Amino acid sequence: MTKKCPQCETSADLSKVNKFRPFCSERCKLIDLGTWANEEKLISRPMESEDFYDE
Repeated sequence: MTKKCPQCETSADLSKVNKFRPFCSERCKLIDLGTWANEEKLISRPMESEDFYDE
């Protein structure tokens, strides 16, 4: 199964063969990690216990 990489939007393999999934490569995974570390991305609201359950 493939899906667009959330970082560069190229095709990314979602199987267990790709250890960087959902990213296409280690580079894209590290770029995403860097944006979180620099606080460029934030969670919009506090998490609540209901967020962990599917309806």
